[in-house]
Amino acid sequence: MFMSKKFLFLICTLFVGGMQAIAQDFENATDAVKNMGLGWNLGNTLDATKWDVQSDWNWESITDHEQGWGQPITKPELLKMMKDAGFGAIRVPVTWFQEMDSNGKVKDVFMNRVKEVVDYVISQGLYCILNVHHDTGTHDIAWIVADETIYNNTKDRYEKLWKQIAEKFKDYDQRLLFEGYNEMLDNLNSWCFASFNATDRYDASVATSAYNAINGYAQSFVNAVRATGGNNAKRNLIVNTYGCCSGGGTWNPHLKDPLKEMKLPTDAAGEGHIIFQVHAYPSIVNTSNGKITGNRTIDSIQSEIDDMINAWKEHLVSKGAPVILGEWGTSNVDGEVTDYDARRDLMFQFCEYFVKQCKANDIATFYWMGLTDGMARFFPAFSQPDLAKTLLQAYHGTDFTPVLPDASKYSISCTVDFSKQWAELYLYNGSSFTSADYSSIVLELEEAPSSGSVQFKVYCSKYSNGYSRDITAAESTLPFAATMGTIKSITLQCKQNSARVKVKSVKLKKKNGEVLLCNPSVAWNCTMSDITVTTGINSVKSDVPSDSRIYDLMGRQISNPTKGIYIRNGKKYIVK
Repeated sequence: MFMSKKFLFLICTLFVGGMQAIAQDFENATDAVKNMGLGWNLGNTLDATKWDVQSDWNWESITDHEQGWGQPITKPELLKMMKDAGFGAIRVPVTWFQEMDSNGKVKDVFMNRVKEVVDYVISQGLYCILNVHHDTGTHDIAWIVADETIYNNTKDRYEKLWKQIAEKFKDYDQRLLFEGYNEMLDNLNSWCFASFNATDRYDASVATSAYNAINGYAQSFVNAVRATGGNNAKRNLIVNTYGCCSGGGTWNPHLKDPLKEMKLPTDAAGEGHIIFQVHAYPSIVNTSNGKITGNRTIDSIQSEIDDMINAWKEHLVSKGAPVILGEWGTSNVDGEVTDYDARRDLMFQFCEYFVKQCKANDIATFYWMGLTDGMARFFPAFSQPDLAKTLLQAYHGTDFTPVLPDASKYSISCTVDFSKQWAELYLYNGSSFTSADYSSIVLELEEAPSSGSVQFKVYCSKYSNGYSRDITAAESTLPFAATMGTIKSITLQCKQNSARVKVKSVKLKKKNGEVLLCNPSVAWNCTMSDITVTTGINSVKSDVPSDSRIYDLMGRQISNPTKGIYIRNGKKYIVK
């Protein structure tokens, strides 16, 4: 078909104009932060590393990596649950160095698994933040360090990593954001501000080098992503302050230096496509010589939150980019006794105020890792549904009624294979408790284990190496003694080079007679298979006809069930 040059010119003009319009419509950073809603971190999964686990771990597969810190393999149902509950964004932390060859090439199988998880998030209509996580931070493994010399030596490898990530995801829309690095520290591993670990708690030369390196990495990240083109030409990018420090507190004049020294990278996309990130874990207790002396007043906690937000606006937003709170919680989120355990009411007041104030100041918040943890993610369900409700109602309003499946209503049976001596399966890994409230844990196996093969291992405050006792029967009860002190976790530990057991149930018994279901999860060097899930649902409404209609665990009829647990004819129905 013949077309005149004028007509061809008109078609080309319209096409180019249309492409420009699409590029112009790619939302800016300020709008993205407002539109994210409430966020959550999918932590301790793709970000797992080996630096705090047994040195003989051998991660032979991506599955081993993803389960390395005790989490089950991430399933799309988990992200659907988060969406249904009312969350709007998920941060996906990823540690890359263990999956890179000597030339800095990321293994295809790992890159593809990261893509699968990102797709789980995006397919739910959620925003997704993809980052470079424990390649930074403390310990000897960190290769991305806030030091000018190290930056100059690693710049090419760092940019190569980001070019690979950017190429893989260049066609994704505006709901995918990239975060250049996580909590990057100086060569002294200083928290709070650069050079805090120096002899005099501050060294100007170390600090200057650290802040220059942070800004160098930030610029390299932006340049590397923009160079890949496609949607990456306008994609919103996130750069973090030194250590992701929030500037909170007044006990040292250098606390706000990470905010003051952070620069807005030069961006080929023009203005409006960069976001600053900080993390905050304030303490809600008073301490003296490392010991808790009492709770802080809610007024003082709220005042600290207000001061932090004002500092972010003064030192970051003023530079031309919005802020997100990429991780947050209270200071002892990983403590033996957490604030969720010991002072839940005060913690919830803190959480509610923090979320409300951040929303009022157009700051997106991403709670760190809790809410759903361990086997709760497998079902999926919330391990802290009351906390999830607090966060969601703080953001959406008190009239908002979230859908929050409760992990305490589920239990599992499974086959466990231990691959090394001293390998462990968590029987209980939740809120700490003492024998004042709980009397025992009861483990029921399908059959008695072989002699000397497995034992209970109780991690508690009064035994530095834990308390152990052999398991010799199909049903074994371990009473809790006052001498154990505070109990944080209980495992099933393998005493031989390998072993197999079939777990039927695990129950915690309270002194008041209440029985709580526990859900085993991988600790290390073991696998779980043949997993069967049971719930407290034994029947559905009497008007359910005896046909093939299927209902989810909330009683809603499902026409096309995906993988998961459903109810049909009053009985559990599992779709694999």
